[in-house]
Amino acid sequence: MSEHFGTLSDGTPVHRWTLERAGTRVRVLSYGGIVQSVEVPDRDGHAANVVLGFADLDGYLAHPEPYLGALVGRYANRIAHARFPLDGVTYALEPNNAPNSLHGGGRGFDKWVWDVAPVAHGLRLSRVAAHGEEGFPGRLEVSATYTLDASGALRLAYEAVTDAPTVVNLTNHSYFNLGGPGSGAASGHELRLAAGHYTPVDSDLIPAGEPAAVAGTRFDFRGTRKIGTDYDHNFVLDKGVTGAPEEVAELHDPATGRVLTVATTEPGLQVYTAEHLGEPFVPCEGVALETQHFPDSPNRPDFPSTVLRPGDVYRSETVYGFSMR
Repeated sequence: MSEHFGTLSDGTPVHRWTLERAGTRVRVLSYGGIVQSVEVPDRDGHAANVVLGFADLDGYLAHPEPYLGALVGRYANRIAHARFPLDGVTYALEPNNAPNSLHGGGRGFDKWVWDVAPVAHGLRLSRVAAHGEEGFPGRLEVSATYTLDASGALRLAYEAVTDAPTVVNLTNHSYFNLGGPGSGAASGHELRLAAGHYTPVDSDLIPAGEPAAVAGTRFDFRGTRKIGTDYDHNFVLDKGVTGAPEEVAELHDPATGRVLTVATTEPGLQVYTAEHLGEPFVPCEGVALETQHFPDSPNRPDFPSTVLRPGDVYRSETVYGFSMR
């Protein structure tokens, strides 16, 4: 089911789609592929929205920086000094997070209106990113399929093909607060990660050196514990890149009993505790769990590759499951 949600300044209409299955209700915008809301029940059967979002289009246009619920690309996370080499050519990007490029540049995938078509139990969003868009090479045909499975889990499946060598790293940028609206900070949520290493970063949040072991550090979430604050780090998932999604994370709100599980094909997961969201949100009101390849991979040949070549297909899949206890 779709409805008109607003109009951009150039006259382009934006629509909102509603998906509902097995007790989960999800609203998705054609603008930015944004997951506006995810409503699921708590242990007492009371449904509430567990992702941060705005009530209208103007909210998203006025506050683009948090990337609330957005489909992020062409390259999620940071690329150091807004440049990278590929096949002997250095490509310059927009330093929208000076001196680095962040989430695809000033007009990444989160700021385009996507074509949307219904599929069984969901939607298929698609667009074509032109060669040179935000400095990235290759004409990229990309799709993202959002579906609800029989358990009410939200599945996000991405595919892309290119006509020239390029780099691709897509993710969803939802911020979760399993307590629901008005419940305050999510820093009291409990987190578990299947990650024995993380990537230390410099002052610009660019990976510095080799992945480090989490043992004996505040980055050790191999056992469930309160998430706390001051995280904007990539965790190196033990499983690596996989052909099918494998569970890598669990987030639990003791107050409501809601549980979020994350399964993915990706090798990394960025945990961001969002201290600086700004109004109307309180610090740490949501936690982002961004499945992805590692930050700055195009400049780090020792990291899993994000290069996509003509004739190959980029595929990535993440599943957000919901339950209670």
